[in-house]
Amino acid sequence: MPRLFRTLQRIVVIGIVLALATTAGAEEPPVSSPGQRHFPGSGSERLNIQGVVEADVLHPVLEAFHQRYPQITLNYRDASRGARQPSAGIPADVDLLMSSAMAQQYQLANGGNAQPLGRGVINPAWPESARWRDELIGLTHEPLVMVYRRELADIAPPPVDHAGLLALLNQESAALAGRVATYDPARSPTGFMAVAQDMARSQEAWGLFEAMGAADTQLLDSTTAMLEGLIEGRYLIGYNLIGSYARRVVREHSELVLQVPTDYALALQRLALIPTTAPHPETARRFLSFITSRQGQQIMTSRTPLGSPLLAHKDPAKTNESLEPIQLTPGLLALIDPLKREALLHRWQTIFTLGDAVVPQAVEGEVE
Repeated sequence: MPRLFRTLQRIVVIGIVLALATTAGAEEPPVSSPGQRHFPGSGSERLNIQGVVEADVLHPVLEAFHQRYPQITLNYRDASRGARQPSAGIPADVDLLMSSAMAQQYQLANGGNAQPLGRGVINPAWPESARWRDELIGLTHEPLVMVYRRELADIAPPPVDHAGLLALLNQESAALAGRVATYDPARSPTGFMAVAQDMARSQEAWGLFEAMGAADTQLLDSTTAMLEGLIEGRYLIGYNLIGSYARRVVREHSELVLQVPTDYALALQRLALIPTTAPHPETARRFLSFITSRQGQQIMTSRTPLGSPLLAHKDPAKTNESLEPIQLTPGLLALIDPLKREALLHRWQTIFTLGDAVVPQAVEGEVE
């Protein structure tokens, strides 16, 4: 009897070991949450990407990369999700950092926080206007647009350019009071960049901003917040929304219309860099090589709303002629010069507080 008992024990132990081995060898499915994507790999290599683009927007590219390199465990984190914290540098686990806050990305690279992307990594056809040295690469080409509700036409003809928006605000200020939305440049780096670039491109910019202030324009920290208000009917028109997000939402809501300004439309780039502290820089380089390749660009342009710098460069006829890309130059540093930023924010907040003096807030965090 003891011998039979010991035999049964061995059988049970062997069964448990085999079960554990089978479980360990099984392929773990991808894990998704609103702000993250996790693709388990079959090998020991890892890649941690931190971006400021919604995870479901970038999902097709991430999924295709993982199918190409199934041995790499891929993690993506959307830094705009959750509570915003003051910037404390690049997290130590990040291998690739992507953001539409172009000035902040440029400052990081210029300050010695990015390592070389590497020879032969980027598609050789990639336009020089979307590169800086061998440390920054622009991966997208996204216009800033207007979005309005169709019932705006009951008040006045919807604007198609900046002059039209200014005329609408001046003539219908009372009817539009509290129902116009745009970025708060004090809370959004993207919003601050948009205001500064508007000033650089148009002498009428401050006239437009003053008309917005007179119409009690609502200042928000993200394109998502503007779109939500437009869908709910709280706002009739939004200004300087990121076109990639807006295009996807407008496609699903027939009551909304997207308008690319016909005089000029700022086009931002999401800049990527490999931090000097990246624990897995080689897998980051592999991702950049993939996303700038013909296959990666085909996925970007057909399965995501993100525009391509390569397409804009090689076939301008397929892009809106009014688009004016925000240049990847040292001029971006002026956007985060403390004195210039304080002066701009002071004037802006004076307009939007009807002349009351306020202390400009710092532009920090990751919001779009």
